[in-house]
Amino acid sequence: MRILVTNDDGIHAPGLLVAERIARALSDDVWIVAPETEQSGASHSLTLALPLRLREIDPRRFAVTGTPTDCVMMACAHVMKDAAPALILSGVNRGSNLADDVTYSGTIAGAMEGCALGIPSIALSQAYGFEPGSELRWDCAETHGPKVIGRLVELGWPSDVLMNINFPDTPADGVKGVEITMQGKRDLQTAALDRRIDARGFPYFWIGFKRVRSNPKAGTDLRAIYEKRISVTPLHLNLTERTVMEELRQAFQT
Repeated sequence: MRILVTNDDGIHAPGLLVAERIARALSDDVWIVAPETEQSGASHSLTLALPLRLREIDPRRFAVTGTPTDCVMMACAHVMKDAAPALILSGVNRGSNLADDVTYSGTIAGAMEGCALGIPSIALSQAYGFEPGSELRWDCAETHGPKVIGRLVELGWPSDVLMNINFPDTPADGVKGVEITMQGKRDLQTAALDRRIDARGFPYFWIGFKRVRSNPKAGTDLRAIYEKRISVTPLHLNLTERTVMEELRQAFQT
């Protein structure tokens, strides 16, 4: 099975090495095409106003001066054009991609582009910071990733669906199972705008996120991660809200 690995944290990110090791536990035909620099929050953006540059680091390992979407396009249309990947893994992201995060995430976007190209695609994220003073526990994703992904590949899923896997903030032996979840909704405002003053007295801003716990509903990705379960959420590429669509159709027919 030919596997493409990408991410949004960049070619030098430790999570990319974790994703590569997960991929190699499943196949010996693994290719890496990742952004030259960090692209967190890039969402499903394309680079249209600038040229893309491709740098070969090693055989089957490339860096692209662009977004995760650019990387998947470059991999499938150029780097791996002789034989398309059978599976795309995007991650492992440094931090979770849950609830509202999925619309911002470059990690999700890498899998989304693969899905758009008709390739089974999975986004991988390692949660951290939920416990005071805890370090990022890559061993959780690395230990459990191959088994969860292998099972998903065995089962298969529709071509217009991508899988979003989040690993909880716990050592590998602290995981309390796998839960198939729905995308949650945060009940607290977690975005933060930090205003600062530069050396010349002018203001500038950083956008960040507050690491606070909410009280999410059972069955959601947020609740699963809070309760130390691996969250597997199928995400649909088609964003149409069908119930509202039918209501509007009926309303406009009157």
